[in-house]
Amino acid sequence: MLGTLRRSIDNIDAALIHMLAERFRCTQAVGRLKALHDMPPADPAREAQQVARLRVLAHDAQLDPDFAEKFLAFVIREVIRHHEAIPRNAAAG
Repeated sequence: MLGTLRRSIDNIDAALIHMLAERFRCTQAVGRLKALHDMPPADPAREAQQVARLRVLAHDAQLDPDFAEKFLAFVIREVIRHHEAIPRNAAAG
């Protein structure tokens, strides 16, 4: 029983990593588009919409909305960091 549950957890962890990798591939493309069109790395209005949307999804999924918001905030910080680096790296390289 414990082994079965742990295998399921391991599968879920692997799926999460693959999903995060895909998400960051997409956000890297967004960052390149933003840099190409001289758009700012952050989009506070979009971020606020995403936080509100994710809180509802978390509530509906019976996941703590505060946890979901903290997780999204971490992801957004990483995305912005990447978006800020793209024009710097283009200028340097």
